[in-house]
This record gives sequence, C-alpha cells and structure tokens, in this order.
Amino acid sequence: MLNRSIGKWDVVLMMINSIIGAGIFGLPSKIFKLSGVYSIAAFFVCAIIVFVFILIFAEVSSRFNKTGGSYLYALTAFGRFPAFMMGWLSQLNRIIMFAALINLLITYLSFFSSSFDNSFVRIAAIISIVLLLVCINYIGVKSSVRVTNALTIGKLLPLLAFIVIGLFHINNHFFKAESKPHFSSFSNSVLLLIFAFGGFEGVLISSGEVKNPAKSLPFALLTSAIIVAVFYCLIQVVCIGTMPGLASSEKPLADAATVFVGHSGGEIISIGAIISIIGTLNTNMFVSARLPFAMSAESQLPKFFLRTHPKHKTPALSLIIYAAAAIIISVTGSFIYAVSISVITRILIYLIVSASLIKLRKKMPEERNFFRLRFGYAFAVAGVLFAIWLLFASKLSDITDVAVCVSAGIIFYLLFNAFQKKSRKNVTHNENALHYQNAEINY
Repeated sequence: MLNRSIGKWDVVLMMINSIIGAGIFGLPSKIFKLSGVYSIAAFFVCAIIVFVFILIFAEVSSRFNKTGGSYLYALTAFGRFPAFMMGWLSQLNRIIMFAALINLLITYLSFFSSSFDNSFVRIAAIISIVLLLVCINYIGVKSSVRVTNALTIGKLLPLLAFIVIGLFHINNHFFKAESKPHFSSFSNSVLLLIFAFGGFEGVLISSGEVKNPAKSLPFALLTSAIIVAVFYCLIQVVCIGTMPGLASSEKPLADAATVFVGHSGGEIISIGAIISIIGTLNTNMFVSARLPFAMSAESQLPKFFLRTHPKHKTPALSLIIYAAAAIIISVTGSFIYAVSISVITRILIYLIVSASLIKLRKKMPEERNFFRLRFGYAFAVAGVLFAIWLLFASKLSDITDVAVCVSAGIIFYLLFNAFQKKSRKNVTHNENALHYQNAEINY
C-alpha cells in the first residue's frame, strides 16, 4: 500500500511544476515568429482549449481514488487493451521527456562551466542527478513533495520578478502590428502552445497518495491551470514589450531580462531555468514510478513492480527500474529520434479521457460522490473534436514514430498475456496433480 499523504496544495504545486518546465524559457520567441503581436491572442485561445480538457479531467479524475491516472480511467471505461496501450505510451513518453530535459539541464549548466561540454563529465552529471532524484523519491512521499514544493516556488519567483519588473519597462510601440498573421501560422502557434500547457495529466497518476482526491484533484487542476495561464500570457506581454528582436532570440526570457535589468538579470533567469528543469524532473520521476505499480496491480505488468519499501511505502523497485531506463536513454542520446512521440501521446491521452467522460457517465450513472461538470457531454464532445483536430494537424513522421511504438506495445501485450496464460495452466495442472495425489493417499 502507498501512503495517502499529499494535500490539495501539494497537488497544485506538483501540477504547476509539471506544466512549467523548460519550454516557457524559449517558447515566446517561437510563437512571436509565427504570429507576431497576435501571439498574445494565441495564448488566450490555447488557454481556452486546454481549459476544456482540464474540466474534463476534473470530472473523470474525481471518480477515482486509486493510483493510475489516465491508465485507470481507460481501464474502467474501455477495458484492458486500450488501458495497456495508454499506460505503455504514457510511460514511454515520460522516459523520453525525462531524457530530453536532463540533457537540456546539462546544456544550461554548461553556460556557467564549459566542463559540462565534456562527454565524460556530461554522463557523470546525468547519472549523479538521476541518483539524487532517486534518493529523494526513495525515502518517502513527503520528502519528494517537499522538494517539489520548494522547486516550484523557486521557479515561480524568478518568473514573477521577470513579469513585475518587465511590466514597468514596456514600450507600447512594440505592440503595433503591421499585418495579421496567416490562419495557418496562428493555428501552428496554438498547436505549439497546447503542448506547453500540458503535463498536468501525469500528476494524476499519483491519485492513490492524495488526500480526498474527489475534491483535491478538481481543485488542483483548475487552480494550476489558471495560475499557469496568467503567468504564460504576462510573460509573452513582457517579452514583446521589451525586446525589439524577439523573433530571433534563442533565450527570450534571459535576453529580455538582460535588456531591462542587465547581465545579472539574464543570469537569474538562467538559474531559474535550471531550477525549473530540476523541479520538472523530480515530478516526472515521482509520478512515473507509480504507473508501473498501477499496471502491475491490474496484472498487466510483472508483479515485482508492486513491491514497496517496508518503511517508506514507496514503489522502490519500480523507481529503480525507471531510473535505470532513464539513464540509458539519456546518456545514449537516442531520445533525439523519438521526442515527437510525446506530442501524439499527449493528444491520444486527451482524446481517450474525453471519451471516457461519456462512457463513465453511462457506465456508472448511480455514482454521486464526484465533481460533476455541467454540460459535461458537450465538453466531452468538444474535447474529442479538439484532439482529432490536433491529430490531423500533426506531421506524418510523428504519426509513424508513434505507430512503431504502438506495434512494440502490442507485441509486448500479446507475449505477456501468453506467458500469463501458460503460468496459470501450469499452476492449475500442479494443483490438480496434488489433489489427485492426496486423494490416492486418503484412499
């Protein structure tokens, strides 16, 4: 059993930590290049779309108090195979993103010391950071949550300072638009931002350790979404209003801070980026160790993933295996060829959970103790349509990458089921043989 010791404000900070990763430190220039001043409108449009998904997740998640998140929702609504594929792709996505983020973290550290450019130092740093995060998550839920809370506040403070100071240095002239962007460019901006607003769904995996999840999860989803949306929109306003060359900037927040504060401002934002990435890595590891635990509880992964530490009540073996896989992918760099998987995976999760709301309302009509969304069916249909639109807007190469991963998952599913059936037959045969022997002895 896992300890239920995560409060609602802990979940809020975990979700903010998971959503605000490294993307916002480079995203403003990319969005501005696509849509110019209208990128601010793109942030608002994206926030509205994501809020639809947030409301859907708020109802669906409030129905469950076990560990598993989207995997558990799919299992209850649609059965074992769709749930397994959900869990398979979700876990693969989280390992890939962990590898991408930790390599980005080393890149940021190289700004302060060129020694991190050395391949040996880079690998040693990756292993050291992973082991440190394993130790934090191994010794208990409370220690991991405390670190997450501290890192979340640590990443928000530089961003808040950036917004407050930057608002006093805005040049209104920079907001004059020469022309409206093409619809395709504006749509691409919204699509790119959809993924920047994502990540909240991963935290729901740890529902089995949340106090009163029926109330805490909807509260955390709605609160974190509003906070992140306000931060993102204001950051874009400051970047546009203080940087005339925003479209060509590789480090827009650091460059903008340098403009209105000086070199020290750029360094503070860079440190904030490092804190932000470490915080996201810690949350990633915390929730990712729980997904194999949930799948093992449903007999869709080997039973050893269910082993918890006798004292700390953490899924210790699952955590160690996840860390080993993350190190291998991180140091080999193979994640570069598969980062696109995360894009489609997230859309598929949103699609299935949106459809789950409809299915669960029909499947469990008598249930009352959950957050019930007004006009829930309309929101669910809107969520499905948004997800389908995003899938059609995705690149064919991304779809191909996901198809390969899906095929690998199907093969594993079939082999594991065949192994389980064979094991059950052997157990039944041995039990029958023992029963026959006992009958002969009695006779």
